[in-house]
Amino acid sequence: MYGTNKSSLWVMTGMLAITTIFFNVYIFLKSLWNYRQKKKWSPSETIILALSLSNVAHQLVCYFWMTMDEVDSKCRMAEMPYTVLLLFIYSLKFTIMWDTSFLTFYYSTKLVNTPNHCYTQIQAAILRHVSLAVFLIPLLGLGTCMPMQMVFQSENFTIANKDCGVLIPNTPSGKAYEVVYLLLADVLPGLLMVKCCISISVHLAIHLRHMKAATNGAHGPKLGSQMRVIKMALSLVAVFILFLVIDLYVNYQISVNHENIITLTFFFTSIYTTVTAMVLIYGKKTFWKALIHDFNIGLDEYPCLSCLKVPEQKAEPSSAAKGKT
Repeated sequence: MYGTNKSSLWVMTGMLAITTIFFNVYIFLKSLWNYRQKKKWSPSETIILALSLSNVAHQLVCYFWMTMDEVDSKCRMAEMPYTVLLLFIYSLKFTIMWDTSFLTFYYSTKLVNTPNHCYTQIQAAILRHVSLAVFLIPLLGLGTCMPMQMVFQSENFTIANKDCGVLIPNTPSGKAYEVVYLLLADVLPGLLMVKCCISISVHLAIHLRHMKAATNGAHGPKLGSQMRVIKMALSLVAVFILFLVIDLYVNYQISVNHENIITLTFFFTSIYTTVTAMVLIYGKKTFWKALIHDFNIGLDEYPCLSCLKVPEQKAEPSSAAKGKT
């Protein structure tokens, strides 16, 4: 069943690759444009930029491997190119997971005030070196994945649907290392994100309660742009948890049941990177307004598609402007 759907997965991953690259390149270009205007990077923009570049690189390498696997169905090429590509894919996935958790951690530090002085100092020290952190994360990912060449088997011992050069944990040391890799690349960043999600949710509940008490229930509390950031952070955590469950299941099937469904992992990772980019664009209000504006301008070229236009939120006229009219 899976073997007959490999080509379909390749096609669908290609379509997702287009959306992933489009949204992440859009984030990259808008970040550069903002930098040209402000002449500085904010910590959140630095992390988002690193995450977008990792998403694009992962998608390109991943789809290139899938294309090679489709073209070279008889595995006539040497296994080394496939192995190297897979190592890069695993290391880029490590980078994406930790960049996402780092971004959630950053927003939790901006939204939540903790009375623990020692914890506050640790947070401040980390955030002072954001650029160094986003530079070290890919290096740590590559260093974490390099031992796969020694403890994983390059020969494919899966029951069916053999792909070329797939690294399979077929020895006790290989299975032990896979557990370590999943803990480092999936579980630990997931735990960090859940912790940040709980902190943000508790902060939101307390803040809303205080605002409601201050207004005596006269009207609903409003958080403005802060609420947009909270929604973005919580959405990132929700999407990550869904992907984590799927990724752990797929790796279990590969290592325990010897089912070679690695292309299914690439497909779901493509969905994850696409959705993550859309959430990031929504979270940055300037990105979201610019995307809607550009989308509507593009539809102006095709009057028959005017019904697809998205309403734009226009700034309310100031009191001074009203006085002049």
